[in-house]
Amino acid sequence: MSDSNIKKGNEQLAEQATHPDDSGYISIRIRERIRQAGARFHANDNIARFIEPGELDQLQQEVQDKMQAVLSSLVIDTDSDHNTNETAKRVAKMYLREVFAGRYTEAPQVTEFPNIEKLNELMIVGPIQVRSACSHHLCPIMGKVWIGIMPNEHSNLIGLSKYARLVAWLMERPQIQEEAVKHVADLLMKKVNPDGLAVVMDADHFCMQWRGVRDMESRMINSVMRGSFLNDSDLRKEFLSLIRAR
Repeated sequence: MSDSNIKKGNEQLAEQATHPDDSGYISIRIRERIRQAGARFHANDNIARFIEPGELDQLQQEVQDKMQAVLSSLVIDTDSDHNTNETAKRVAKMYLREVFAGRYTEAPQVTEFPNIEKLNELMIVGPIQVRSACSHHLCPIMGKVWIGIMPNEHSNLIGLSKYARLVAWLMERPQIQEEAVKHVADLLMKKVNPDGLAVVMDADHFCMQWRGVRDMESRMINSVMRGSFLNDSDLRKEFLSLIRAR
């Protein structure tokens, strides 16, 4: 065999090692469905409608297998190390069923009630404990959310716990805080149809505390104001003063 053929063969082997045949992976089939629907599958998107019954279990197994390969590449002997023997399994379950569950499950059911009494006074819900993850490093984001609602006679009323469930569903996925708060506001505007809506989030970012600058004191606070909260400075001040008092 000539040197050129040997070189070509080595290049083909290297290509196969870098890009193995993954046509049998369930993630490939799910991605193809999403693409055919012209939908998006960014880190903070929900893709539950593209996952068929039983496929989440298959996806968890695929993530487990690939996480095992990551541990191997980190030169961790998971065979003899009792602490990491089932780490790949635990991490796969954690990602799909817990910390990123908002990507893979449908939105929680929320019963909406008509505003029979025509309530039109400020309502505040919070602080709601939130847990998310930075999509840049997959490090935790831990914080609180406050929600202000200014209903009108046409607004829908939802149970207090449902605010927490909807916020948790949106937060349990990788994202940046700036976009997360906007998505909370978009969803609640659609569900409640109020005259005004305010959302404030205050959170610690472990991507700053655990790595990088390792600044333990920095926090991020951001807000979204819609409708009357945006246009009425007195209402906005009332909302902000009340949550500061908490």
